[in-house]
Amino acid sequence: MDAETRSEPDGLLERRFELSARGTNLRTEILAGFTTFLTMAYIVLVNPAILGQAGMPVAAVAAATCLAAAFASIAMGFMANVPLALAPGMGLNAYFSFTVVQGMGVPWPVALGCVFISGVAFLVLTFAGIRQLIIAAIPPHLFAAVAGGIGLFIALIGLRNAGIVVSSPATSVTLGDLHAPGAALALFGLVVTAALAAWKVRGAILIGIAATTIAAWIAGQVSFTPEPYDLAAITQTAFQLDLAGVFGLSGSHGLGLFEILFVFLFVDLFDNIGTLVGVTRRAGLIEPDGRIPKLNRILFTDSIATIFGSLAGTSTVTSYVESAAGVQAGGRTGLTAIVTGLLFLIVMFVAPYAQLVPLAATAPALILVGALMMAPLADIAWDDPEIAIPAFLAMAMIPLTFSIANGLAFGITAYAVIKLLRGRITRTDWLLLVLSALFVARFVWLSAG
Repeated sequence: MDAETRSEPDGLLERRFELSARGTNLRTEILAGFTTFLTMAYIVLVNPAILGQAGMPVAAVAAATCLAAAFASIAMGFMANVPLALAPGMGLNAYFSFTVVQGMGVPWPVALGCVFISGVAFLVLTFAGIRQLIIAAIPPHLFAAVAGGIGLFIALIGLRNAGIVVSSPATSVTLGDLHAPGAALALFGLVVTAALAAWKVRGAILIGIAATTIAAWIAGQVSFTPEPYDLAAITQTAFQLDLAGVFGLSGSHGLGLFEILFVFLFVDLFDNIGTLVGVTRRAGLIEPDGRIPKLNRILFTDSIATIFGSLAGTSTVTSYVESAAGVQAGGRTGLTAIVTGLLFLIVMFVAPYAQLVPLAATAPALILVGALMMAPLADIAWDDPEIAIPAFLAMAMIPLTFSIANGLAFGITAYAVIKLLRGRITRTDWLLLVLSALFVARFVWLSAG
C-alpha cells in the first residue's frame, strides 16, 4: 500500500521513468538534478569566456550555452532515461577558439558549420553502427590519456588567462607577475575554489567564480556599462553558421576540413564513451555483460544535441562527467537530467550578464576542471612501455602543441607502430592502421606546406 501510495502522485512519471524499479522517487530525482546543475553550472560563465576569445559575442554565447544545455539534457532524459546531463564540452570549446579560429584563422561562423557537420556525421555513424568499430580500434588507455591531455590543455589556458603563466622568448613559457591584479585575483579564486572542492561543497566551482567576481568588483578591476537585457541577444550567434565556407577550408589550413571534423567528431565520441561508462556504472545501470543500456538512444541524442548547439551558436555539446554528482545524490533516471535542463532554461534569462565576470574569475575554474580531468590517468599501466609511451605522447602533445588533434595523432600512431614492430598487429586492427596512416599523411602534408 505504501509503495502504491508513494507512486500515486508520480502517476505517469512513475511508469515513464521506472522510478520504483530503479530504487528512487520524484523528490530524490529533483534533488539530484539540482546537484548536477550546481556542479556544471560554471559552463554558463566559462564557455562564453572561451568562445568570446574566438570573437563571438559573449552575451549571445552565454544564452546559447544555456539553451543548448537545456535542450540536450531534457532530450537525454526523455529519450534515453538516464541521469546524464549535457552542455557545450570543455576542451572542445578550447579547440574551437584557440586552434580552429585563432590558430588556423577560420572565422567562427565557419567553425560553427564544422560543428554542425560533425554532429551530422556522428548521427550517421550512430545509425550505421560504425561507432562500435571505432571504439574497438582505440584502446582504453588512449581514452584516458586524451582526457588527461585535454585537462592539461584547459588548465594551461586558465593559467594563461590569469597571467600566472606568460610567454617567454627564452623558455617559451614562464611565471607571470603574481602581483598583477588579474593574477592575484585568480590565485584568490583558486584557493577559495580548491578549498570548497576539498570540503566537497556542491557547486564549489560556481561559488569560487562568484567570490572572485565580487572580489574583482570590490577591487575595481571590472569596468562594465550595464545594457538593457534582451533575450534577442542570442540572434547574434543563432543560425549564424556558415556551411558554405566549411568546404573552402584548405591550403594554409592544412587538411582543414578533415582535421577539424576529425577532432570535433572523435573527441566527442571518446568523451561520451568515457562519461557514459563512468556515470552508468556508478548509477548501477550497466548490464551484467558490461553493455550500456540504450546506447544507441544516448549517442543519437548526443549527436542531435551537437547539431542543435551549432544552430544556437555554441561549440560541440557533449555528456558531462559532473552528472556523477547527481548520481551520487541518488539520481537514477532521466528525470535527473530533465531537472538539470530546466534549471539551465531558467538561467538563460540572465545568461547575457555573464560578461560581468572577468577572465580572472573564470581562470580558477579552468585550472580546477583541468585538475579533475587527471583522474583517468590512474587507469594507465605506466610500467608497460607499449601502453605508457603512446599514452604519454597523446597526453603531452595536446597542451605542448596547443592542439587536441596532434595529441590524438601522436598517441594513436605511436600505439599502432609499437604494435606493428612487436608483431602484435592482427586483422582486427585494420581500422587502427587506417587511422594511423591518415595521421601520418596529415603530418607529411603539414610538413610539405
